[in-house]
Amino acid sequence: MTTLLLPVTSLWKREVLRFLRQPNRVMGAIGSPLLFWLLIGSGVGRSFRAPGSPEGSSYLDYIYPGTVIMILLFTAIFSTISIIEDRKEGFLQSVLVSPAPRGAVVLGKILGGTTLAFFQAALFLALAPLIGVRFQWTTILPLAGVLWLLAIALTGLGFFIAWRMQSVQGFHAIMNFLLIPLWLLSGALFPIAGAAVWMQWLIRINPLTYGLDAVRGLLHPAVPGASGELGLPLAVTVTAAFALAMFAAASWAARGHTRGDLQ
Repeated sequence: MTTLLLPVTSLWKREVLRFLRQPNRVMGAIGSPLLFWLLIGSGVGRSFRAPGSPEGSSYLDYIYPGTVIMILLFTAIFSTISIIEDRKEGFLQSVLVSPAPRGAVVLGKILGGTTLAFFQAALFLALAPLIGVRFQWTTILPLAGVLWLLAIALTGLGFFIAWRMQSVQGFHAIMNFLLIPLWLLSGALFPIAGAAVWMQWLIRINPLTYGLDAVRGLLHPAVPGASGELGLPLAVTVTAAFALAMFAAASWAARGHTRGDLQ
């Protein structure tokens, strides 16, 4: 048990401390989505109102859950850049030749990225009353659970891709190509009901859609999502399955390609 817990907690703590020592990363992870939310939401304003939304609501209210997901997405994914940096510095090689099991390396890294993403999204949620977004305080614990699952899933996705990457530039190129469509096709900017049929199918097969549905269902229960009549139960189930699948993919990637890991 010590062989597992010590490397897990050490890597977990290392990820968090490394992040906190770089305040520009904190500003970038929250500042960019906040600016995006304010500019796009204020620009559209009250000219858009989603079906089921209360009278007087604005586009700022509608895209608020999507902005929370954006913060999770970018923080979780780009926290895994540390895998590439650790390989270049020789730290990853030292960890891999140590007695620590590969599973401990995966768990420590994913918990570190998950913690960073979760607390930044939670910070943005804590600002909600100050910026005019209202929600029931009884939804705090369910929201925390959904955000934690999403953070695990997205960090696992980033880990899976970063593990075999040799350069930060290549990682950025692949992730930007993947992340923007993943977020746009989650229903963050527009309701699924008004989209073209082919796009509705893409939205429904996107696992991030159901994470957004869960967050939106807890913040704005009356606004319909892609989960249909099953609503929140289906959204949470798919999100949990997404998290499990991405953690399994990250574990699989770390257990293979030993020679490439040490280059």
